[in-house]
Amino acid sequence: MKSSIKAISYYLPTNRLTNEDISKDFPEWDVEKISSKTGIKQRSISGENEFASDMAIHAANKLFEEHSLDRNKIDFLLYCTQSPDYFLPTTACIIQNKLGLRTNIGALDFNLGCSGFVYGLSLAKGLIAGGMANNVLLITSETYSKFIHPKDKSNKTIFGDAAAATLISSEDGICTIGDFVFGTDGSGAENLIVKNGGIRNLSSKGTDLKDEYGNVTNDDNLYMNGTEIFNFTNESIPILTQSILNKSNLTLDKIDLFIFHQANKYMLSHLRKKIGIPEDNFFIAMEHCGNTVSSTIPIAMYEAIKQGKFDTMTNCIIEGFGVGYSWAACNLYKD
Repeated sequence: MKSSIKAISYYLPTNRLTNEDISKDFPEWDVEKISSKTGIKQRSISGENEFASDMAIHAANKLFEEHSLDRNKIDFLLYCTQSPDYFLPTTACIIQNKLGLRTNIGALDFNLGCSGFVYGLSLAKGLIAGGMANNVLLITSETYSKFIHPKDKSNKTIFGDAAAATLISSEDGICTIGDFVFGTDGSGAENLIVKNGGIRNLSSKGTDLKDEYGNVTNDDNLYMNGTEIFNFTNESIPILTQSILNKSNLTLDKIDLFIFHQANKYMLSHLRKKIGIPEDNFFIAMEHCGNTVSSTIPIAMYEAIKQGKFDTMTNCIIEGFGVGYSWAACNLYKD
């Protein structure tokens, strides 16, 4: 049984962190320099008492309202986050209740970052193909800003908070979900990590440390080794692209639209040129919200749909990659 992406909506918190705000705190970071390097002009930041589940609920309600969808037809809820409300219970159960979804449905959390949306599509497709669901609600939601040290100018410049809600259905939709390719390499785990707060390091007793670039980090906060993350993507993503093309029996010139995880403009431009993707076929939409982790691809897809990109495309490749290391690609196509 085939599965399709039926609808996408997303939610951004009302608080904004602009390049001007960052430049005031870090005068060495010129506004134009931030924009040219990252491709970001502002980031949405969750409120002090606003959490990932709150944003998830906003995104899902927006999906139902914006696309006139019946929430009673949802058979399964998949919730991707790395900032859950609690160790337990499962946040997806809380969201099911607050959304007023039926109780005779499945609901689960899965912990993935920048590859999470693509993995979520694969789980949804499996549920539909296995006859376990006809309509799957996939929600991605992150509040990375709550993990970032206030003096960590690098991560503060890149990440924003957001949630996206996507309906995957056995009915026809915007596009059909095709083949997948996955990758995992846990040897890179410590290059993008929050060390404290989990069971292994339950207490928060980190010490502030300043790196060679002047960023202040702490084991209680998000640490990212930007050089190693860049090296990982530079090596793995061109191979991932060729792998999904091979599996889908397609060539680069047959792809009308590429939507990669919206990491930052510098990295995306480098990957596009290395892979040989024409600029007109490579979609970027992050200047208004920043790198929103698992929500970057659905946000970019929403904007591409709004611009009519999916009206004329036959094949679209989406690719997520990052923390884990974890990466995945999928071919979306029009019948």
